[in-house]
Amino acid sequence: MTNAKDVRLFRREGGYIPRIAAVHDLCGYGKCSLGVAIPVLSAAGCDVCPVPTSLFSSHTKFPTWHMHDTTDMLAPYLDAWREVGVQIDAVYSGFLGAAEQVGAIRRLYEEYPKALRIVDPVMGDGGERYPTYTPELCAAMGDLVDGADVLTPNLTEASILTGIAYEGQDVDDAYVARILDALLEMGARYIVLKGIVHGDGLIRNVVAGQDVERVEVSSELLPYMLHGTGDLYASALLAAIMAGRDLLDSVEFAGTLVRDAMRVTRVQPDYEMRGVSFETVLGEITALLA
Repeated sequence: MTNAKDVRLFRREGGYIPRIAAVHDLCGYGKCSLGVAIPVLSAAGCDVCPVPTSLFSSHTKFPTWHMHDTTDMLAPYLDAWREVGVQIDAVYSGFLGAAEQVGAIRRLYEEYPKALRIVDPVMGDGGERYPTYTPELCAAMGDLVDGADVLTPNLTEASILTGIAYEGQDVDDAYVARILDALLEMGARYIVLKGIVHGDGLIRNVVAGQDVERVEVSSELLPYMLHGTGDLYASALLAAIMAGRDLLDSVEFAGTLVRDAMRVTRVQPDYEMRGVSFETVLGEITALLA
């Protein structure tokens, strides 16, 4: 077994700008998904190539929203990529609009076999599935665990993926080990299990892998919840990885960035609905390249 500090999933060379296929939804209002992934990864010197899985008027915490499913356009969209010779260094998937969209991600894996696979299985939080997630879509999301280089579930999503009952956020080490073992058996290479809380003012994420020692990374737990922090965390994690940082440093960086963005958000109007405000902390991401 090795240490997570010895794991480097991408080596940045010279002035090369890596390209990332970001397979996420796009919200017109409310900060999440592609609205987070594009600026965060761009700040890390990456060329972000969106593959929109659905279009939303706003995120689903708002009482009224409109969703447009883009499943039918994905095949010709990726056909056109192939025709013009698009090259991809990483495939980063998040929210899906339909179970059939897993096929588009699998196609990207097949056409770009050397690309890093980052799977943020966006399905729910607080023990509840998001309103657009059917049992069929959750099952399809589970298919992406096998072969994921990095999987970033929260405890709710880990429960859905493994079938292990959700027991809240204050869970013991035995429960965490059971969840992680199940996800590794499903085929994930590295896992960052997010959101363990014991009531001591800290939020914990656990890093595990097929060949690394498990390690817990903690950061300050702020006394409020915000929409989009999971998307920001996964995007910041990938930003650090693509900047050439090791896995442990990347996990620590993502936690710090989310905390800093949440502090900025707290002083914004209607902050609980609009989502996490990351704009003024993008300099922390750019500094990864220094």
